[in-house]
Amino acid sequence: MPITDRDWVKSSYSGANGGECVEWAPRYAGASGVVPVRDSKCVGGPVLMVTSQAWVGLVTLVRAG
Repeated sequence: MPITDRDWVKSSYSGANGGECVEWAPRYAGASGVVPVRDSKCVGGPVLMVTSQAWVGLVTLVRAG
């Protein structure tokens, strides 16, 4: 399943630092169990593919501050 430009969603924390943050592709993640993550400032750059477990761990750490 290819990831399209419309699949990417900016992190809800992006507004806190001027909109420069990470994006992820939840539709792809839901279908594959692998979460694509990229830098919103460099959308043509590399995409990090992490397990859903790793993604949940990252989000938990960020929310904890």
